[in-house]
Amino acid sequence: MNSLVIDLILCGVAYVVLIYFVATLTKSKIKRNRKNNDEDGDGGVEDNTPPVIDLPPGIVWPTEEKEKNPIAF
Repeated sequence: MNSLVIDLILCGVAYVVLIYFVATLTKSKIKRNRKNNDEDGDGGVEDNTPPVIDLPPGIVWPTEEKEKNPIAF
């Protein structure tokens, strides 16, 4: 047999073995996550304030008044 054919066969076998291990390892994680379905999120406190960023001159954050009245220009 040609060495290229042997290399392709060995790469195919290695690929199948790799996919098998990935499938078996992720299957156990999926089963564990289904048991603990009552968890919602990371459990932290939500902080919905915008980040404090040093904006360049002439750029300002939008105010809440504009968000409440989208028709005003």
